Amino acid sequence: MPKTMKELMDTLPQVGKVEWIGLRPGRRQPPLSVHHVQAIAHTGLRGDHHDNLGGKRQATLIQAEHLEAVASILQLQAIDPALCRRNIVVRGINLQSLKDRRFVIGQVIMEATGDCHPCSRMEENLGPGGYNAMRGHGGITARILTDGEISIGDTVRLLSNDHA
Repeated sequence: MPKTMKELMDTLPQVGKVEWIGLRPGRRQPPLSVHHVQAIAHTGLRGDHHDNLGGKRQATLIQAEHLEAVASILQLQAIDPALCRRNIVVRGINLQSLKDRRFVIGQVIMEATGDCHPCSRMEENLGPGGYNAMRGHGGITARILTDGEISIGDTVRLLSNDHA
């Protein structure tokens, strides 16, 4: 018997991995690449300029596969993740499948809160056409629900409904 849409949305066998972490110490400052970061529930990532602001944008995530797509659109070999101004780059899981859902990075529980749309800085950072190349590839925003450390190599997975 075919699965219902709800069953399909609740089934996500793919598990991703954190490939890069970046923190912006201040507005308009370039992100600093780090190996791990402390996530503070309902607050943000320690050391990021959005820390202590709360809200729906406590962390931003983008797929490594989308960075590769954007590089291809711009006819570049690769894109430095710092240029995209996101906090966490993951590979191996479709971030759109996490929208409006809870997920786990390492031991930290997060909740996807929406799309992370590109800003006009993409033209400055990626060159002509950077903004439009990023459209649809900007990743997601997330709220942090539990304290913990996030490190490069940590797994990213959908939190099953029996733990929500």
